[in-house]
Amino acid sequence: MSEGPGPSLDELRRYARLHARAQGLAPARCRELLAKVAVAHGDGRDSWATVWSRAGDGLAGRGRHLEACRHYGLARFPYAADGDAVRIRAGRRCVETFDRWRRQQRGIQRLELSLPDGRFACWTAGLSAREPRPLIVVMGGIVSVKEQWAPILARADALGVALAVTEMPGVGENTLPYRADSHRMLSAVLDQVADRADTGRTSAIALSFGGHLALRAALVDDRVRGVATVGAPLRHFFLDGNWQRRVPDTTVLTLAHLIGCKRDDVFDEVRAWALSERELRRLHIPVTYAAALRDDIVPLTETGELLRDPAALREVLLLDDEHGAPAELARVRVALLRAALRAVGAHPVRRGLLAAASGTQRLLSRRGRLAV
Repeated sequence: MSEGPGPSLDELRRYARLHARAQGLAPARCRELLAKVAVAHGDGRDSWATVWSRAGDGLAGRGRHLEACRHYGLARFPYAADGDAVRIRAGRRCVETFDRWRRQQRGIQRLELSLPDGRFACWTAGLSAREPRPLIVVMGGIVSVKEQWAPILARADALGVALAVTEMPGVGENTLPYRADSHRMLSAVLDQVADRADTGRTSAIALSFGGHLALRAALVDDRVRGVATVGAPLRHFFLDGNWQRRVPDTTVLTLAHLIGCKRDDVFDEVRAWALSERELRRLHIPVTYAAALRDDIVPLTETGELLRDPAALREVLLLDDEHGAPAELARVRVALLRAALRAVGAHPVRRGLLAAASGTQRLLSRRGRLAV
């Protein structure tokens, strides 16, 4: 169980390592800062948010804005609850330092959207009314802020696509409540950029719970032509009580925060979110799914749901790793990006270069077979 108002320090250390690696933070740097943390919560000098924020402040003061942004992102990890002033400040500084970095880049813009029950923002690249490109929407999971996607934003021109990176409801700047119909936000993004991107050719790279949200969007919005994901809950996570008792506190408490419910009510709240067998059969689009054999958050049985129909356009990559595949990040990133480019009909030369760089041709197999 957690100590205090959120996840335990042991869990924070474990899962933050994945997110630090995903953002390009050197393992030695991560270990150095984690060694200075003594408590998970509060505003003391040796608290989680204070240690990471102090490191971010130092980098920002030296003009290293993107590095500072990454440290602030970890300072607010896994979420900034009401009353947690240090994490709230870290979340704000994460956005501010990213904004300073992107103003020094070419073509990265901010897009703000409002819906009746909240607002959210995207960082975009490659949008053009004169030459609209296929669109790739990128979204992390329940603890991932949009600012972590700086590397892909910087490559929009090289990839020949438009990009919009955003956050799940309740994460970062997104004030929408997380609920069964949250997939509407993705359609809102497509509507907003339809005059500057070829949204009829849209694919999503959406991780973990973001992948579930993207698949739900694909069921109701035929502009979404493909989904590439890692460790997305589909059905069993929402329905299997035995599995739910094993889910780490960090996940359960974060879900409770995003949904706005008590910890003990989380799985009652999300039970109806499971994709039905009929809905899974209706997903005629290509789906690429990377699954970790040692995932302790999302059960491996979700891959069986994807492969139930042998004629479906499915690619499943099995990896001997933990949730999010931290040891295989480079390979998984290229596999997902290649799948997204293929789904929107991007030039095969770009896809081939990506595949050659990572060896993903040997890892992924087409049409409902598993690759190890």
